[in-house]
Amino acid sequence: MLKQYIIIAIKGMAMGIANVIPGVSGGTIALITGIFERLINAIKSFDIKAVKLLFKGDFKGFAQYTDLAFIVSLFIGVGVAIIGIAKLFEYLFEFYPVYLWSFFFGLILASIYFVGRTIEKWTLGVIISFTIGASLAITMTFMTPASQSENPIYLVACGVVAICSMILPGLSGSYVLILMGNYQLVAIEAISNMRFDILIPVGIGAGIGLVAFSHLLSWLFKKFKDITIAVLTGFILGSLGIIWPWKNAIEQSFSGKIKVIGYDYFIPELNNEFFIAFVIIISGIASIWLMELKAGEKEG
Repeated sequence: MLKQYIIIAIKGMAMGIANVIPGVSGGTIALITGIFERLINAIKSFDIKAVKLLFKGDFKGFAQYTDLAFIVSLFIGVGVAIIGIAKLFEYLFEFYPVYLWSFFFGLILASIYFVGRTIEKWTLGVIISFTIGASLAITMTFMTPASQSENPIYLVACGVVAICSMILPGLSGSYVLILMGNYQLVAIEAISNMRFDILIPVGIGAGIGLVAFSHLLSWLFKKFKDITIAVLTGFILGSLGIIWPWKNAIEQSFSGKIKVIGYDYFIPELNNEFFIAFVIIISGIASIWLMELKAGEKEG
């Protein structure tokens, strides 16, 4: 039992590492590692029944109903990764960005196949869903950021969209906030200055989005599993543009904090860096293949 939760914590660490990578979603790693549906079901279980169990003092029932051990193990892993590995990744991004992007490119490239193959039947509807998912993700990659707005309704919408994008594979919550024009307002100014007129509407939106979206995704997985996986696989495919190793970051300063708002892509030269990067891409693909092989052995 302990070993099971250690493995979950390691998967959480992988999600935490993904959240450190600009433009990469922890939801992608959750989907790749096979815990996405369980995570969604655990999130949606924090409802009225869970509150009642807690107030009745039935802590064992509350823990079982909410899959609490899973959630705690996962988020311990996320926290450890973000705190312990962020500095290392900052160093790698500064001095070896192409190699780091290459590993994640191989990782995501392989996951498209391994996630996609869980689709039981490729019908026309599934193919269309896959295409829509990929098109949306690609479109978001090249969108121009909107203007900043303090309208309360728009702030609620920012909270909803940002939290949903953090759950969805292939989409980054901070990147979506940049596209909506409110990254500086929400992530920097409001937090630094404790502007509750901004934080409260965004928090309300995030709460509504997290609960509603987890219920929606759980329902979609039960009723339209193939179509749902197809859309999510499309999102992952569409995110490959952001992860392409050979690019120059377009940066913008938000109150002194530099944030990537887009990329200029280019075709690499056939030099030593390219061949090393190619080997690293293969290693990323191999790591997913080995993970799937190990999972298959356990099922057998």
